[in-house]
Amino acid sequence: MTASASDSAIEVFFSYSRRDEDLMKELVKHLSILKRQGVTRDWHDRQIGGGREWAGEIDRHLNSAQVILLLISSDFLASDYCYDIEMKRAMERHEAREARVVPIILRPVDWKGSPFSKLQGFPKDGKPVTSWTSRDEAFVDIARGIRALVEELNGAKEEPTSTAERTMNKIPEQPPEQPTPEQPANSEMHQTNKDKSTGYQINVSGGTVYVGSHPPNQH
Repeated sequence: MTASASDSAIEVFFSYSRRDEDLMKELVKHLSILKRQGVTRDWHDRQIGGGREWAGEIDRHLNSAQVILLLISSDFLASDYCYDIEMKRAMERHEAREARVVPIILRPVDWKGSPFSKLQGFPKDGKPVTSWTSRDEAFVDIARGIRALVEELNGAKEEPTSTAERTMNKIPEQPPEQPTPEQPANSEMHQTNKDKSTGYQINVSGGTVYVGSHPPNQH
């Protein structure tokens, strides 16, 4: 992925319990095609380099990611760090429309009534990954949902530019035609038949006004 493609890619943050690390890694592999296409760039705590302050790195990416995946299991709900810190901050950013939070149901657990229970999650129908006959099929279902989400977000980013272009390319409206001034009341204009050189005469109440080179019979 080039530097420019990386800058425009949607950042996806993985919030998970260490006990679900194997399932998290499987999900990362199923989403790798989006990364190769320059659509997303993923981040999870296993990418923290040596000597880095892990809490600060997690906070930085949690606050910058456009998509936050909550990998739900009994261990996730039982983890104070996952539930009270990562999930709480994720929901704050979701409510502020700064990020999209998506629950990913890994293992069976009662998560009804949780702050994220109102959100659309994957796999479909909330069926946990480990309950599928084929886990690959479950992860494919999740990957398709994530692809649709990032395509929606990319479309939203492009819309302001498209609107501006439409405004710039809009053909200016022609000004309305000015109405032709009406002739004075009680008047009529006609060309004299006696002498074309006399031009026109206007008969107005109270007299006659000649318009032309000179009035007739006045040399």
